[in-house]
Parts: sequence; structure tokens; C-alpha cells
Amino acid sequence: MATIDRGDPLFDGLTPGSADLLSALHRRLAAEAQSAGLLDVAYRTLDTPVGTLLLAATPAGLVRVAYPNEDHDTVLATLAERVSPRVLAAPTRLDAAAREIDEYFTGARTQFDLTLDLQLTGGFRRQVIQHLRDIGYGRRESYAAVAAAIGNPRAVRAVGSACAHNPLPVVIPCHRVVRSDGTIGQYVGGTAAKNTLLSLEAA
Repeated sequence: MATIDRGDPLFDGLTPGSADLLSALHRRLAAEAQSAGLLDVAYRTLDTPVGTLLLAATPAGLVRVAYPNEDHDTVLATLAERVSPRVLAAPTRLDAAAREIDEYFTGARTQFDLTLDLQLTGGFRRQVIQHLRDIGYGRRESYAAVAAAIGNPRAVRAVGSACAHNPLPVVIPCHRVVRSDGTIGQYVGGTAAKNTLLSLEAA
């Protein structure tokens, strides 16, 4: 449990009840939970051109990126159910992910170097997710092409479902999968977000 030690420089100049004090206590709680091995899922939010993204990570790697329309509270509740109830806002744990996503949106990065935790996907969907990582920056593939690439050419609808359930959009580029006629198709973050990402990569 995080406690106030007035000799700790973390609390210098902070008054009881202040927002800064609560923030400092939260940082201490996150640090102590991590050092005690009690922080299984760390999360933070990040403002981007496609809205405020929720980023979540386990000790194994980045486990979730969620758009605002997915409802961040619901996503966190699902992580508590499927991964661990020990979920805590710990922004510094996500600094590397936040930095790389920022670099992507400024055009300074075309490939992510993050360690990923894919425990939220498996089976056929995992196959699709793994293939998506091979679709390079600025490229597009049709749902049919993805289905053929993973050896199941008739599973076009299932590929679409796998893309819709991608736990790591933006980082794993399901936005690069489009319809055979060239139209962009659906997207977990909405069609406006998909257009933004495709336009960014085409610039």
C-alpha cells in the first residue's frame, strides 16, 4: 500500500487533498505494485489523430490498443476478466509504446519494434493477425488475398471478423486490409480512422 512519507522528495510542496498529491500517490502505488510483482496489466491513454487510444501491456508486451468507440472502461473490464484483475494505470510502463505510436503518426516511423502479447487472440484469428504483421507500410491487401495467404481462400468473411477483433489495431495493421474492389471496408476504429491511417501511409 502506498503511504505518504513527507521526507520523500516525490511529495515536496504538495498539500493534502491536492490533485498533484493524488497523482503522486498513484505513481507511488503503481511503482510499488510493479516492484512487488502485483501489476499484471498496466494501462494509459494517448491522444492521436484518430482519437484517444487506450494502451495496455502485460509483462510479456503490449496486449491491447483500443479506440474510443470500443469504450475504454469495457476494454479494461475485459482485460480484468481475461488477463488478470490486477489492472492499474501506470503510464510509464507504456512510454515506449506511446513514443512509437507518436512517431508513426508524425511520419517518423514505418514499422513498430514493440514486444507484443497476443494472448487475446488464437486459432484462425491468430493466423490472420500474424499475417497482418507482414503487410508493409503503405501497402494494401484484400480480405481475399489474406485468406489465400494463410491457406484458406474461402474464409474471406472470417478474415474480416479476425480484423474486426484485432486486439492491437494501428500496431498490427488491419487497416491495410481492404475489399477486392478497392473500397476500404469496415474498421474497428470506424471508417474515418481507417481513411486517416491509409492517407497517412500514402503521403
